[in-house]
Amino acid sequence: MDSILDKILAHKKTEVEQQKKLVPMNTLLLQRRKRPHYSLKERLSNPRSSGIIAEFKRRSPSKNWINQQASAPETVKAYENAGAAGLSILTDTHFFGGSMNDLIQAAPLVETPVLRKDFIIDEYQLVEAEKNGADVILLIAACLLPEQMLHLAKTAKELQLEVLLEIHHLQELKYISEEVDLVGINNRNLHTFATSLETSAELSPLIPDRCLKISESGISSALDINYLRHFGFKGFLMGEQFMKSPQPGLALKQFINEIS
Repeated sequence: MDSILDKILAHKKTEVEQQKKLVPMNTLLLQRRKRPHYSLKERLSNPRSSGIIAEFKRRSPSKNWINQQASAPETVKAYENAGAAGLSILTDTHFFGGSMNDLIQAAPLVETPVLRKDFIIDEYQLVEAEKNGADVILLIAACLLPEQMLHLAKTAKELQLEVLLEIHHLQELKYISEEVDLVGINNRNLHTFATSLETSAELSPLIPDRCLKISESGISSALDINYLRHFGFKGFLMGEQFMKSPQPGLALKQFINEIS
């Protein structure tokens, strides 16, 4: 039986091929980026940074709709005003309720580094991300072979994008290369969607010092942040915690006050 991840990847391959027909690579390359590039690694390295990468996410395969009517431009701007160190915009439509339009509309409004959160399997998606305002792209080890990851990471660097590599277990440490700026440890099992912060705690000492460490998923309290900081994490990717509120920006502001 196919896992959720298998279904997502099968759909993504079809989706990317359709998008290439709608907007061919040559046409995409002619587009002009509307904002400067901002460094997430630099922002998270600042001792005064909140460390929170606040995510715009309408739904997830495990929870269905979280905030169906949310506006990306309004939410992302509110996140920035609340003190987010970084912004993550989910652009997957079928499984997460996002779209490329969310990135296109929201990115020009902010000066905070923006991560395009999606299941990247093709260099077309990297060009799409850069042209539409993203500063960072996510490469998920569980979705790629090591040689695919390396090719995509090198392409991302050529496009002036930072690379966030997401890993889930020990065997994926081999994916870390010179091109990787940030390593995200996802506490969510992509096959069962269960979460455990112990995944971050166990893998943290094995991440090279040159890579900034980010913990992803399953973070819900100031106690969780303090626990993860003990293991050297400087970034904390959180979405559902804020998106389930009618005012995600206010929820983030209150959370940052708690961890401060």
